Amino acid sequence: MGIQEQRINTKLVLTGLIIGMFFSALEQTIVGTAMPTIISELNGFTIFAWVTTAYMITSTTVVPIVGKLSDLYGRRFLYLLGTIIFIIASGLCATASSMEQLVIYRGIQGIGGGMIMPLSQTIIGDIFTAEQRAKWQGIFGALFGLSSVIGPFLGGLIVDHISWHWVFLINVPFGLLSALLIFTGLRHETVAKTDKVNIDYLGIITLIPSIVLLLLGLTFGGDKFAWASITSFLIFGGSLLLFIVFGFIEKKAAEPILDLSLFKNRIFATMNGLGFLLGLGMFGAIMFVPMFMQGILGVSPTKAGSTMTPMMIAMIVASVVGGQLLLRFKFRTVLTTGMVLASLGFYLMSTMGLESSVLNAYAYMVVLGLGMGLVMPTLMIAIQNEFPKSQLGTVTAASTFFRSIGGTIGITVLNSVMNHSLGTKMLNTAKETENPIAHAALKTLSEKTDSLFSLLLHPSLLKMPEEIQKIVIHGIQTAWTESFSTVFLTGLIFISIGILVALSVGKGRIKRDSQPAGSGETES
Repeated sequence: MGIQEQRINTKLVLTGLIIGMFFSALEQTIVGTAMPTIISELNGFTIFAWVTTAYMITSTTVVPIVGKLSDLYGRRFLYLLGTIIFIIASGLCATASSMEQLVIYRGIQGIGGGMIMPLSQTIIGDIFTAEQRAKWQGIFGALFGLSSVIGPFLGGLIVDHISWHWVFLINVPFGLLSALLIFTGLRHETVAKTDKVNIDYLGIITLIPSIVLLLLGLTFGGDKFAWASITSFLIFGGSLLLFIVFGFIEKKAAEPILDLSLFKNRIFATMNGLGFLLGLGMFGAIMFVPMFMQGILGVSPTKAGSTMTPMMIAMIVASVVGGQLLLRFKFRTVLTTGMVLASLGFYLMSTMGLESSVLNAYAYMVVLGLGMGLVMPTLMIAIQNEFPKSQLGTVTAASTFFRSIGGTIGITVLNSVMNHSLGTKMLNTAKETENPIAHAALKTLSEKTDSLFSLLLHPSLLKMPEEIQKIVIHGIQTAWTESFSTVFLTGLIFISIGILVALSVGKGRIKRDSQPAGSGETES
């Protein structure tokens, strides 16, 4: 199979990618700010979690499939298709008149978002040399961090001064502009030439339900059904069975969706393992930080929403600097440094207590952000550096997929750790409380961990004398803080294992290409 390359308009493509990636990334943070308003207007509190879950399931599921298809059919058509789906779904979300409709439209939007994100990074791999990728992947990593900083602020601004509908409608004009730029700039893209294209239909129809079942089980396990229940065994058992069948199919497929032989490559295996571990520890632990800031440190809801800003700014800086460091140092050096910084950040966060200040939290989050910023772009750069352009779609999508799955599992695991720890710590606090009324209240609340955060925000919900109320609230604060520390210490285990994985990467480094892709040269 030969690869024919023709000149493309790099400036147009880059502008289109920046716009498309920024707004698809923005959508992941901007919606959360608008949810209270949406819930009150559409009266859908009981299923509001599905607004996020539906997007997560469809976007994660489509990633490995679109990556492989882009290797077979080219990036341009699939990127434009993903953008069009995203635009249409955004418009539909803005017209939703019920929470059920919004959930369905968000699921469709996730399909488009799941196509845009990995293809953006794949196209960068196509049009730049390995050295140039280090710079641009760092910038795109910074762009993702910037969207996380701007998202909550922009969402609040739109909801307060316009309408929640514009949280979705804002994607339409910018999505159309991105599509137009990519359509024009990638008119002569790299295309794979082959006499016959073999689509792995069996792989697709086994992979999709296996991922969907896994994500559904992880999302609702311990909530809608018990972990040790028939429902749980059926969901996870079905997912495992389908994954096993998928593995057998991929070994025999002519053009597998996920070529399992890729794992024989040390860089591919270690980078995906590292991405999985980073997602596992990072995303699950970080979700508790705004709650700690608001419930324990007494920060206002508005300021709690911007808690991540110092971390994201540090991540942006480290992403850009990390891209430059890769031109001088081995992947192993940059990755290990990043994972050590992330581990230090996790340890520092685990030391947060009732006497901690907001400045302490911000400083520790900066350390975390520096670690993440060094690691995340490097994972993608290293994988793209290792494979020919004919496989970039598959390997880039795999990297995105494993990090996403790690994050989903991490959120579920660390949420369970938090709830279990809260129950135990509340009982311990009750035993140490001498006041019999406060002791009884704390013991009762140990079985109602879901309500503890609300009590921290609204102590008046406790209908008891003020003196006893103070004892109970202090007991809840103590238990919540200790459980918060347990979550970060648990996450520290995953990140520490990541240091060992980073050390095993080998001696790989950026390949010095003499000619950028899309420059008129022909490869075969």
